[in-house]
Amino acid sequence: MNYEPMNREPVNYYEDAWQAQETLGEYTAKTYLWMFLGLLVTFGIGLSGYLSGAVLYAFRIPGAIPVLTGLELITVLVLSWKINTLSVGMARFLFLLYSAMNGVVFSVYFLMFGVGGMMFVFAATAVFFGTMAVVSKVFNIDVSGLRPLMFGGLILLIVFGIASMFINLGAFEVVLCYAGIIIFLLFTAYDTRKISALYRAYSGSPEMLAKSSVISALQLYLDFVNLFIYILRLMNTRRR
Repeated sequence: MNYEPMNREPVNYYEDAWQAQETLGEYTAKTYLWMFLGLLVTFGIGLSGYLSGAVLYAFRIPGAIPVLTGLELITVLVLSWKINTLSVGMARFLFLLYSAMNGVVFSVYFLMFGVGGMMFVFAATAVFFGTMAVVSKVFNIDVSGLRPLMFGGLILLIVFGIASMFINLGAFEVVLCYAGIIIFLLFTAYDTRKISALYRAYSGSPEMLAKSSVISALQLYLDFVNLFIYILRLMNTRRR
């Protein structure tokens, strides 16, 4: 019978697992990759719906818009509130499903503004979003103190956004667009910093780390999309 020598050093399994875990840089890159994949799905479906003419048929279905809006809201709520019980695969599926449903909505924007206009606004949004994300990361900008103001501004944007469906806001529409751009640039800085916080919070659990990456990607995706919409609305008011 063979026996191991008594002076053999004990194996530190916790340390080995820690070393095998992804770094903050890898986690951040994966988060932005998921965000980019979500945007790719949204714009891909939006462009396909526009070019194929499917958007003209989709929104002729009675109740299509409120049903789609309700499904989008439910998907985001499930993904956000049930993230602890969802599997990693289901969390990623729900994120891509939301991106796909949002693509149907974006096909209307393609119909209204054309491919050229949409690509121009996408490029402008990418510059604004990317600059804010890089600056907040490099200079470690903390806007958490503005969180109540940001969420209060978000509620006002929602209220006035709903009101604009029924009444003409006139010149106030321009003010609303600028406010939306500023608020979602602040959210971009806030959610960029939150990536590191979530990494530290869940670094001991590979499964939760993977799921938190999807949540961060969703938050950044929503920042980008809302920033895009307000820039698009601003350009539309300037053309009138």
